[in-house]
This record gives sequence, C-alpha cells and structure tokens, in this order.
Amino acid sequence: MSDKTNNKETKAPTPEEKRANFVKLAEGRTQAALAAIQKIGNLSNERAYGRNPADIKKIASALKEAIAEMERKFDPKTEKKVTFKL
Repeated sequence: MSDKTNNKETKAPTPEEKRANFVKLAEGRTQAALAAIQKIGNLSNERAYGRNPADIKKIASALKEAIAEMERKFDPKTEKKVTFKL
C-alpha cells in the first residue's frame, strides 16, 4: 500500500452555499410531501374507496405528529434527549 495523500483540500461550504443547498432540498422535499398529501386527499372518493371517520382521524393525526416532530427538529430550544437503561 502506498502512502500517497490526497492533495485536494476539503473546505467547508460557505454560508451562501449552505443556504442554497437548504433551499434546493427544502423546496424539493416540501413539494414531494405536498404531492403525497394531495394523493391521500384523493382517497376521499367514496365511490372508489371504503373509509370511515376513524380512518381520517388516524391519517390526520399521523400527519400532524410528523409536522410537530419536524418543527421540534428545527427548534434550537428543543433538548435532544438520549436515554439508555439496562
């Protein structure tokens, strides 16, 4: 094995690059989430699908919890708790 080192320097992204990356990913992922939610809404067609009010509540609850979790991840005040017990 040789001791050659990689001459490429790894430099941290600039704040502008980080922002551009965030915007690009956030827009794409949000658009995908909105499209998925719209598809769930398409299940409202009673002639095609059998559903009941409890189903709708479960779906809405799961989506609301996912949004709450996403918001918690962006909140710097939220303490990241890691617990371990034997």
